[in-house]
Amino acid sequence: MADSPNPLELLRSKGYLFLLVVAALIGAPISAIAYFYLELINWLQHELYERLPTGLGFAGTPAWWPVPLLVVSGLVVGLVVRYLPGRGGHSPADGFKMGGGPPLPIDVPGVALASIATLALGAVLGPEAPLIAIGGGLGALTVHLVKSDAPPMATVVIAGAGSFAAISTLLGNPLAGAFLLMEAVGLGGPLLGMVLVPGLLASGIGYMVFTGLNSWTGFGTFSLSIPNLAHLPAPTIAELGWAVVIGVGATVLGGVIRWTALFVRPFVERNLVLFTPLAGAAVAGIAIAFAEGTGQSYAAVLFSGQNELAPFTAHAASWSVGALVAVVVCKGAAYGISLSSFRGGPIFPSLFIGAAGGIALSHLGGLPMVAGMAMGIGAMSTVMLKLPLTSVLVASLLVASAGSSTIPLIIVAATVAYVGSAYFAPVPANAGKATELMEEAPAAAASPAPVT
Repeated sequence: MADSPNPLELLRSKGYLFLLVVAALIGAPISAIAYFYLELINWLQHELYERLPTGLGFAGTPAWWPVPLLVVSGLVVGLVVRYLPGRGGHSPADGFKMGGGPPLPIDVPGVALASIATLALGAVLGPEAPLIAIGGGLGALTVHLVKSDAPPMATVVIAGAGSFAAISTLLGNPLAGAFLLMEAVGLGGPLLGMVLVPGLLASGIGYMVFTGLNSWTGFGTFSLSIPNLAHLPAPTIAELGWAVVIGVGATVLGGVIRWTALFVRPFVERNLVLFTPLAGAAVAGIAIAFAEGTGQSYAAVLFSGQNELAPFTAHAASWSVGALVAVVVCKGAAYGISLSSFRGGPIFPSLFIGAAGGIALSHLGGLPMVAGMAMGIGAMSTVMLKLPLTSVLVASLLVASAGSSTIPLIIVAATVAYVGSAYFAPVPANAGKATELMEEAPAAAASPAPVT
């Protein structure tokens, strides 16, 4: 401990000031890259699912249209994971992963290609994990280009700043992205300030870049939000009871989705080039069955749910209870298969499924629709991410237009879901040994100290 550097001295050092300058400089270009990455995905979705069918002479989009697109998606992802460096990024079936150090720059092309094929062609995953990897890889590349012999901590700080910048507005607020990264990595102590300040600086600049590019291009901010919600009064005892029910329900549903992903993944990995397209065909089949059975668009099942969430909640009153239950079941099944085989982030589908489940439960009485939706979002994202603080913050920001009365309900639902999901988690193989060591520790501490 005596040899550890003083955090205050590090903050005052010229090297750290240099890192702040680099973080500020990379914030703008990385944010611009992230902005056009998201616009490319939106453009491809529109072109492939709407304009291409009519361009080929169809009167509209045929019911079977998702099948060939998701088969191609699976083929591209399977080839990337099999042959390119970095395997296209982390497997989302393992949850939201941030360990293992900054991404290598050589991994960025594979991450970008696999994620674009996943997101643009309809698999049920989100863009946050690829953006974090791309931003971190570009940040690490910047450090290498500026100073090839830079210390490892400099690479960690600037790679983190690149990740902050890449998702600066994706979750509706720069602070939500900061909480996501801090909680996922487990930053604390002196390291928290070292990484957080450059990251927040790059994130703030990134937010301005996103806003400016939206004004210039008119493409949109690509920020998750649900505007114009009905204002809720103070929570009631009945609503707190519903929070417990929703937390337990999210635990069960999220456990089934994760089990599906972990069950299917070993089969897919036996032959990625063959079985990943088959997984894509299965996702397409689920979406088609939902559309044919409910009369709703298959877009409610496909894609991440980022663009569909606000329109869905705005027109939720037009959905029957059966259709709401069907979208939860079908999107959950497609989500589990996508987690097992494709490359992307786990956040946005969990938000959509949680919202749909909460809205469905509100039809039972004693639960306002907005409150059910808010609790469902918080609980479901907690189960899938294992990040309760981020989940509560994101859910609270999403329903902020309904007032602050939803926050206690979201906290209760997320807490129940977090504790409940711990009972469904597999027990590590060395858990018994760890318990023995903990039991031996008090006895060792009670033994007399040696006399020097």
